[in-house]
Amino acid sequence: MAAATPHSPPPPQLSSPFLEYIRAPGGLDKVVLRGRRSCSVEIRLFGGQVTSWKNDHGEELLFVSSKAIKPPKPFRGGIPICFPQFGTQGNLEQHGFARNRLWAIDDNPPPLPVNPAIKAFVDLILKPSEDDLKMWPHSFEFRLRIALGAGGDLSLTSRIRNTNTDGRPFSYTFAFHTYFSVSDISEVRVEGLETMDYLDNMKGKERFTEQGDAIVFESEVDKVYLAAPSKVAIIDHDMRRTFVVTKEGLPDAVVWNPWDKKAKAMQDFGDSEYKHMLCVEPAAVEKPISLKPGEEWKGRLGLSAVPSSYCSGQLDPLKVLHG
Repeated sequence: MAAATPHSPPPPQLSSPFLEYIRAPGGLDKVVLRGRRSCSVEIRLFGGQVTSWKNDHGEELLFVSSKAIKPPKPFRGGIPICFPQFGTQGNLEQHGFARNRLWAIDDNPPPLPVNPAIKAFVDLILKPSEDDLKMWPHSFEFRLRIALGAGGDLSLTSRIRNTNTDGRPFSYTFAFHTYFSVSDISEVRVEGLETMDYLDNMKGKERFTEQGDAIVFESEVDKVYLAAPSKVAIIDHDMRRTFVVTKEGLPDAVVWNPWDKKAKAMQDFGDSEYKHMLCVEPAAVEKPISLKPGEEWKGRLGLSAVPSSYCSGQLDPLKVLHG
């Protein structure tokens, strides 16, 4: 009989009406954050990964593939965390190992300013195992706070500290690999990245400048927008919904949709599911983040989903929103 996956007992604060700890077999233990009405967020401890975000009508806002594979394989959908490597830009497995590790609940995190109106949040922590140190020989503490705001907005705050005792700095690339659920990718616009330079991963990372007044989707897209603005809007015409993506500490933004050919080639992705998802990912890709021993980096992703009517320039009236 296989040994049970070890878990720390749920800390006292998880008895809050805003949080629930759910044990599940196969390393699928999760924490559920609950907000007003039907707002909720589900976080798997495997990967420290948000796998569900629902609005106050109970509608799912994140995409998860119907063919998503269970641990120890990466889980396709939600918000995987790419660390310490984005994509294949290094010697590690694609997107690094953080999304394939069991995170722990952080009972005593260092202080982090939080809006007192936010009651539903959880702190997670990841430290390297001996096997991790063989692959990537650096000691670190990765703290992650996931919070569900009173209005249903979602925020993820990452804090990564270099805990090397040998005086060595380290560098890494990073992304919040966010999969949004959309009605029809052909009806979606992304605004806020116009005129920005980007690296096209489908053209050998060649550099271009975005020419359109918005990004629309007619074929496979895999681009890294450089020095991207702190706020981007994803406008879903059919759903009459706009996602507002805000970021801090993460200079770039990755935009990805595999389209039909690549979707069919992926084992953990339905052949036609590309029509109903879009990844827009705050990231640090072009220039790795470097930390000296004792230094800490902080990066934040904020997500809001608001009703909207379709119009160009949708981003401007949303400047009052904060993710």
